[in-house]
Amino acid sequence: MDHREVLRAELAAFINEHRDLDAAIAALDQTGHADPLTIRRLKKRKLALKDKIARIEDELLPDIIA
Repeated sequence: MDHREVLRAELAAFINEHRDLDAAIAALDQTGHADPLTIRRLKKRKLALKDKIARIEDELLPDIIA
């Protein structure tokens, strides 16, 4: 596996985890009995994943000034 393939695999895993966290946060919000600290931690993890996704996407698709 070359470097780009590894990045694509990581990107797919991070996107899936981000989607799962989004669903988990929504489910906890709907119950109304969620621990605010737990929700805050999940949102922080989701934001960190978003940053990782953006970095990998930038590396895979660099900006080209035309």
